[in-house]
Amino acid sequence: MTAPIDFYFDFASPYGYIASQQIDKIAERYERSVTWRAIVLDANFQSLERIRIPNNIMRSDYIRRDAERLATFYGVEYRTPSNLGAHTEQAARIFHWVHDRQPLRGRDFASRVMKAYFVDDQNIASEEVLEAISTEMGLSAEDFAEASANPASRSRLKAEVDMAEARGVFGSPFFIVEGERFWGNDRLPQLERWLATGPY
Repeated sequence: MTAPIDFYFDFASPYGYIASQQIDKIAERYERSVTWRAIVLDANFQSLERIRIPNNIMRSDYIRRDAERLATFYGVEYRTPSNLGAHTEQAARIFHWVHDRQPLRGRDFASRVMKAYFVDDQNIASEEVLEAISTEMGLSAEDFAEASANPASRSRLKAEVDMAEARGVFGSPFFIVEGERFWGNDRLPQLERWLATGPY
């Protein structure tokens, strides 16, 4: 059995969103699965002092234009959020709670959150927005509270980010397959060649 592709992303990363629209299709062509892994690159994530991208970089004019250009290049629906660089810890906690129980449902949650942010310009740092998305998916109010606020959910996310750091992850999107690391959308052709022909 071939190894899955680990796909690391931050919900507020436009590059992670754009990659999310492609990675499953690439994997399917080579009969691979993808494990989605939400991390937090936000400097406001107080329980982590290592992996972080300052908001002033994510909100720069260059990032805005580059993301718009890249989305157009790949044919991905995209609208620059009015609050680019939103805090994503709560969204990531909910994702892992759902994904650990039902991976496909977790992926659906992630896709809905990124669409809400990068297409519909909703504030995904808002608990109300995340709760509305969860309700649309059929998540109960009790499960939402458990996923978003339980100390175990916080610990689960911290463990995921700690593991990402240990594996050398430092950005979004980041892909690992068979121990090989690929950072960014511009590495997707190299990743695909790896899947097609093996190590090189």
